[in-house]
This record gives sequence, structure tokens and C-alpha cells, in this order.
Amino acid sequence: MESGRPPALEVEGLGLRIGGVTIVEDVSLQVRRGEFLVIIGPNGAGKTTLFNLISGFTRPTAGRITFGAHDVTHAAPYERARLGLGRTFQTSTVFAGLSTFENVRLAASAALGTSTRMWDRADGEAAPLARARAALEEVGLGARAQTIAAQLSHGEKRKLDLAILLCSEPSVVLLDEPTAGMAVEEVGDMVDLIRRIHREQAKTVMMVEHRMDLVLSLADRMAVMHHGRLLALDTPERIIANETVQSAYLGDPL
Repeated sequence: MESGRPPALEVEGLGLRIGGVTIVEDVSLQVRRGEFLVIIGPNGAGKTTLFNLISGFTRPTAGRITFGAHDVTHAAPYERARLGLGRTFQTSTVFAGLSTFENVRLAASAALGTSTRMWDRADGEAAPLARARAALEEVGLGARAQTIAAQLSHGEKRKLDLAILLCSEPSVVLLDEPTAGMAVEEVGDMVDLIRRIHREQAKTVMMVEHRMDLVLSLADRMAVMHHGRLLALDTPERIIANETVQSAYLGDPL
């Protein structure tokens, strides 16, 4: 990782207080272009809330968020998406009653600014069709294109979430526990997919994950959240050796 690369995303003094309760406090970090940053921390540490603040689903009560050259602190989620910020959630957000392909086709149509009406003839939209097919192939769901989304396994639904995300061609990708709830045999495939998307498509990736065994091989750096604050930000090796992190989150020295 080149220390001289300009930040793709920067948060400065970010905070959130609700009803006098501090949820996130004074978080500052830079994510460099092309970097893979993993965010870890115990339940309730503020990891998902941080993602909600960055992606615009929650407005901060303090601080600033800069995406590239744009101050997006008060921008709506769709405005941030247009700038190239993509995000998945802890639970799948697919349309269960539509086919796998239609889920992705709608996302591609929205990204390209064409019709997203489900009753329109999809065969008249060459660009969204091509983008949708490419996204499904990228995540390994090409053979499941006509399967109703409700019939997919949990792991396949998470892959569909990624395909939908890729249709907007984001430069920065936020993945919120992408392997949560997956069967053991599905986890390795998802990790390989995320690694490939990061490397081959040159995406900047921020990922929330609680399984240390998964993230050590992915992360350029790791950020540790604890009680809404940024406890540490460093390489995986230094995070593991950090005694403060061990006592707050990791338990006994690894």
C-alpha cells in the first residue's frame, strides 16, 4: 500500500449523539484509494453506525465526511451513490419475489438512468441487460439468473447483494458483515469473491467483519472500534500485537 496515495474517503471528528447518549465519538480516519480497510470491534462498538453515517442513512451530529473532492456530510444516500459510494447491509435487501436477473437488471437500469419499471420490456434495454449479465457472472450466479430470489440459499442472496452493488460501478465499497449467517462451506467462496473484486476491479473496500480468521488475509489495515470510538488503526500484524486491542476485544494475546 502506497502511503502517498490520496484518500478516497475521509472522516474527521465524526460523532453521533441521540437523546444525550453518545453512539459514535470523534472518529477520524482516511481510506486510501485501492485500500482494503477492515473494521472490527465487539457488538455495540459502533461499526454499523459508522457505516450508516458514511453512507448517509444517518446524519452525524458532529464532524465531516469527504468523498474524493466532495464534502458529503449532509448529502443524501443517493447523492453519495452517484459519486461512487456503494454499500451492502447486514441483512439481504433483494426483492424476494423477482428473479435473480430482474433484481440485478433493475439495479443496472437505475444506475444507467433508464427505466426501472418492472412491467417494461427488458429486452429493449441493451446496456442494463449487458451490465446485469456481467454482474451475475462476476459473482458466480449466471446459472441462477432465472431463479426466484426467495429460492436462493442465504449465501447466494449475499452474492446477489454484491451483484446489485456492482451494477452501480462504485469506486468505494462498504460491506457490512458480508458473511454473516452463511453456511461454513459458503464463507470461503464469498471471501475469495470479495478479494477478487478488490484486486481485479481496483475497488476501495471498507468491510465490517467480526471473524478475525477471515480478515487477516484481506486487510491492508484494520480499524478497531470500541464504545463508539476508534481505538486503533494499523496493519493487521500490529493490531494483533496491540495490548490495548487485546484487552478490549481480542481477549488473550494471539
